[in-house]
Amino acid sequence: MASDAIAAINKRQVRQAFDRAAETYDQYAVLQYDIAERVLERLDVIRVDVRTVLDIGCGTGYCTRALANRYPGANVIGLDLSPAMVAAAHKQRGWRRRSRYLSGDAEALPIADQSVDLLFSNLAIQWCDPERVFAEFTRVLRPGGVLMFTTFGPDTLKELREAWRQVNDAPHVHTFIDMHDLGDALMRAGLSEPVMDVETLVVQYPDVAGVMRDLKGIGAYNMDPDRTRGLTGKQSYREFHSAYEAMAVEGKIPATYEAVFGHAWAPATPGRKVGGDQVVPVSAIRGRSR
Repeated sequence: MASDAIAAINKRQVRQAFDRAAETYDQYAVLQYDIAERVLERLDVIRVDVRTVLDIGCGTGYCTRALANRYPGANVIGLDLSPAMVAAAHKQRGWRRRSRYLSGDAEALPIADQSVDLLFSNLAIQWCDPERVFAEFTRVLRPGGVLMFTTFGPDTLKELREAWRQVNDAPHVHTFIDMHDLGDALMRAGLSEPVMDVETLVVQYPDVAGVMRDLKGIGAYNMDPDRTRGLTGKQSYREFHSAYEAMAVEGKIPATYEAVFGHAWAPATPGRKVGGDQVVPVSAIRGRSR
């Protein structure tokens, strides 16, 4: 099952992949930032008293800075599994005024219970076990707080997946979870009134190399635990390349992304849950001094 593959993801490998991509991420994350703008716009209809914002999977801080501008009076914190991404976010101009960053795992947040009003996450939870991550989100949200997130659905990179399927049966593309399963996981975590919808976006490339270059540039490697280890043979890669080229439409190579949008609310009077060992109040988190 897809959820089993997600649960078995090696977080150390995910962290290393995004550490390597920290310097190139902004250059290649055009689609990611387009989706970010779409989900940020959806905050216009959310009515909640926002005092503390937590941006999960903040990367180089694009959304964290946007959230700080949207909620100038709030305590806005960006968190990412990758220390190199956090370091890159620290380097961005203007971050000291309105946003703060720290490194941590979304499945074990270093944040106190019921301390966050808005929990925001753009394209990060596909690297997490939804059961674990939504349980953590429920723990840190204040009663009546809101979760707003995006992730990728199973049709993401379907052309890439199909091209490799014509070569062998090994998983070459990351496993993505269906939005209905995510909605069920939200309910099991105790979050209420979940709303899920999807947009299909197709990016066109001049060649197959462009697709692979973008994926490498943002650190989006295949993290499936059953993936083939070691280098792909030249013959296999040639076969894959030919199969993908055959999918060209009017000379352009398509790459489909199924963008899943979701939001849900923390219950008004949730039961208290015991957090992890390294839990701190968000008020204690301060920006890095020079």
